[in-house]
Amino acid sequence: MPELSNGLTKTYNQRLNSIQPSNIRGFDNQISKIKDIIKLTIGEPDLNTPKHIKTAAKKSIDDDDSHYSHQAGKLPLRKAIHNHLLNEYRLDYNPENEIVVTIGATEAIYATFETLLNPGDAVILPTPLFSLYEPIITLLGGKAISLDTSKDGFMLTPENLDSVLKKYGNKVKAILLNYPGNPTGVEYSPEEVKALSNVIEKYNIFAITDEIYCELTYDVEHQSLAEYLPEQTIYINGLSKSHAMTGWRVGYVCGPHEFIEKLLTVHAFMVTCPPDVTQVAAYEALENGGSDAKEMRNIYKRRRDFISDRLTKFGFKMAMPRGAFYVFVKIPDKFGKDDTKFALDLAEKAKVGVIPGSVFGKGGEGYIRLSYAASDDNIKEAMNRIEQFLN
Repeated sequence: MPELSNGLTKTYNQRLNSIQPSNIRGFDNQISKIKDIIKLTIGEPDLNTPKHIKTAAKKSIDDDDSHYSHQAGKLPLRKAIHNHLLNEYRLDYNPENEIVVTIGATEAIYATFETLLNPGDAVILPTPLFSLYEPIITLLGGKAISLDTSKDGFMLTPENLDSVLKKYGNKVKAILLNYPGNPTGVEYSPEEVKALSNVIEKYNIFAITDEIYCELTYDVEHQSLAEYLPEQTIYINGLSKSHAMTGWRVGYVCGPHEFIEKLLTVHAFMVTCPPDVTQVAAYEALENGGSDAKEMRNIYKRRRDFISDRLTKFGFKMAMPRGAFYVFVKIPDKFGKDDTKFALDLAEKAKVGVIPGSVFGKGGEGYIRLSYAASDDNIKEAMNRIEQFLN
């Protein structure tokens, strides 16, 4: 086994010293060693990719569809993305020069920040928030400004946003909005989205919207900020959650063509182009899988109602999730506010895995996140085990 030369031990990007690997994965790995544990930790659908999508992918392989595609992705797929967004969310992006197909929404997020940020540029992150964004900003030399939303039901208010933008002035390059939200499951109404767009419009900043869970909403119509403010919005989405295609790694990013042209350069140097087979699968999902997400949404809604009802009876408090597949609940007062200790105790004594809320930044302390992207049987047994643990 080769060992790194002593003279090269500190030659890497020193910004890596400021970030840590995903605490979500780290905690999940730590408790996964516990025998017979039921894990409600990772945002990984337990449902399978629909059969018609897999059939299309197999045909693509048999047809020797194994060459470089256009760097922005196959044009038929980009047209399918255009049609989907126009028909479902009233967003109109030119498939020729305003859409780039990426390796999952994760690459779309990284490429967006890489295109956008110069050293010292600031990005506003409403927290609690999925722990992917801040490390990328830090790695690229930017500054993450956390905006704690816990006192407002985990919703970003126009007043708070305006106050922060006035405070930091032209240092702010963008705001990141993830909704429906991970970890909280909160979703904004059309009126609330419009109110936020009115504030953002007053400032020279981008709005980066990660709407990967937009097809999994309950009792509310999803409204994209991009409909109100297309000239300032970078829109990110993908097929991972809506069609149970996490391992296929298909995402996309849309925006004004001047920005997308720059992003395409970053994307091309990162990955050259997306894989042919997964693009064919994504095309099939968007063209012929309109009912897939609706069927999955009904399953998740039933699970949400069950798990939230049980947890409420146990004494947990939460903002009722209206999207995604997570519940973010406050630990009962008698257990204190150390969410990591509580999650470890729950794993070791009840054999139920959850994620500590502090992993998600300011405002997450004293909470835990449970994913209901797990089988009905596992969710029911996990609730029984939690009830026994609490008693």
